[in-house]
Amino acid sequence: MDVELLEIRQHLGRFPPFEGLSDELLDEVASQVEVAYFKAGKDILTLGQELHELCYIRSGAVEVYRRGGELHNRLGEGDIFGQFSLLRHRRIRYPARAMEDTLIYFIPEAVFHHLCEADDHFGDFVELQRPRLETAVEQQKKNNDMMITRVRKLVSRYPVLVEASTTVQEAARQITDYQASAVLVLDTPNDNPRYTFRDSEDRAWQVRGILTDSDFRTRVVAEGRPPDTPVGEVVADRVIAVQSDESVHEAMLCMLRNNIHHLPVMHRRRPVGIVHLSDIIRYETQSSLYLVSNIFHQPTAEGLARLAPDVDAAFVRMVEEGADSRMVGSALSTIGRSFTRRLLELAEETLGPPPVSYCFMALGSMARNEQSIVTDQDNALVLADDFDPGQHDDYFREMAKIVSDGLDACGYPYCKGDIMATNERWRQPLSVWKRYFTEWIEQPNPERLLHSSIFFDLDTVYGENVLVEQLQDLVAEKAASHPLFLAAMARNALNRTPPLGFFRTFVMEKDGKHNNSINLKRRGTAPMVDLIRVHALACGSNAQNSFDRLDDIDRTQLLAPGVSDRLRYALEFLSMSRIRHQVIDIEHEQTPDNNIEPENVSSSERHNLKDAFQVLSNAQKFLKFRYPMPSRAK
Repeated sequence: MDVELLEIRQHLGRFPPFEGLSDELLDEVASQVEVAYFKAGKDILTLGQELHELCYIRSGAVEVYRRGGELHNRLGEGDIFGQFSLLRHRRIRYPARAMEDTLIYFIPEAVFHHLCEADDHFGDFVELQRPRLETAVEQQKKNNDMMITRVRKLVSRYPVLVEASTTVQEAARQITDYQASAVLVLDTPNDNPRYTFRDSEDRAWQVRGILTDSDFRTRVVAEGRPPDTPVGEVVADRVIAVQSDESVHEAMLCMLRNNIHHLPVMHRRRPVGIVHLSDIIRYETQSSLYLVSNIFHQPTAEGLARLAPDVDAAFVRMVEEGADSRMVGSALSTIGRSFTRRLLELAEETLGPPPVSYCFMALGSMARNEQSIVTDQDNALVLADDFDPGQHDDYFREMAKIVSDGLDACGYPYCKGDIMATNERWRQPLSVWKRYFTEWIEQPNPERLLHSSIFFDLDTVYGENVLVEQLQDLVAEKAASHPLFLAAMARNALNRTPPLGFFRTFVMEKDGKHNNSINLKRRGTAPMVDLIRVHALACGSNAQNSFDRLDDIDRTQLLAPGVSDRLRYALEFLSMSRIRHQVIDIEHEQTPDNNIEPENVSSSERHNLKDAFQVLSNAQKFLKFRYPMPSRAK
């Protein structure tokens, strides 16, 4: 192959959908390419023209227009166009013009169709009209077994079921006979239909709870209960379960978050098995599981601090094993919650039982289950309304200090904005929190909008979760009915824009420390999270995770078809780019951060980044249009 054809082949092989082609197919394409040069402003394809070649941009820039003359898309090096007309054997409906001096490779129609037949990846890319960004994200998922393996794979037998009236002696006998480690306790249904099902005789039952070997020791033997005690008097009225089609990873995280070893598996509302922690250990031995287990076995805050390096190691291992951003974010959030929860347990051991009920809540990325390895601590305390500052605040002030100092020692630095439970303002009874949230929604101003962006991602870490649930419900109910608040939040979400300059250039940071780099959090994931939050508030969603919020937004049809999917793929790609570059920093023994340097990014990733930033840019433009400022009454 001569030098010119080799150069064509190498260039094509750097960009999708050609990068996955075999050497033989690439040679075939390169040998039949025709090259044409177009000066800036010259038409490449005109409306109604017959097309017999696929167009590939070797260099330069191209604008594609709708038939009415309005701009449809802008394309750059490595992009293709004209494929939809070729597939339909139609004339050009989207004319194209060189935006600057441009070199085009024309690939003959026969070669194009041969590639569609010979290579599934190429065919999917062009025939399914899948954007390059979507293709890149889906390819990452294909290598991730934990994401696609369902927890039902770990269920080997039907669970042992007993009625609430069954004696503890009989329940223990059944556990022994079936060589099980737990039984599920059934009762007649109450007003909560969450785990209600019908048996083969059409009788209605509800899973009331689970009784384990450990429970028999602690709740029966240790308390000296007689053998004829009904299990309904012993079992805790609390069911934590997982659906059978959830992933193994989700099941593992559910156990870790709730510090439990047995997890009922449901098919819809019917119990189909019980998964034990050891089942998951056998399945997935390389995970953050051991780190979380170690956290809960540490007797001191100093012991917890010694585990900080293990967080980096677990993070790197997850990424190298193919975890996606949702799995990484969820696992890191679980690790952060576990540190926090253990510190709260240690605080209660030191200070004694709390004088009133409380809930320690996480804010921001931990609440969304989207935590990164680069993070600080954002937290607050919600106290029961019988809280008396004069009598009780010394206890909770000291508790907050123990937790905050401990988290800092474990690698979660103090919040620079002082959004921590150590700040008296963020250590208040429920009624005060409700007043805060109501004022922020009903009377927005810059400070209150900033607080809304932080505190409206909230979730329980430890304590009476009903306190936090009431705040989540208040936000979901109030925000959707206050258009001024939504409009203000929408404008607030536009303060951080993607780093897209004129067409194809990135806008670099100029802050000195990270000069000529792109901050993927500040200019990518954070504004994406902000705009998704606004849409979620508008549709009354209770979800905290950004991907879950997009699911709720989908159900309301608030966005046009396909928009939420594009947001999902863009958020996933930006998140994984950020995560992978943090892994590179750690492997090079550098402090991980949120910045990337474009010269260290492959051509394919650079194109996908531009696509993701363009999705974000388009979504931000729509945000201001979707939530206009209400006109003031005269």
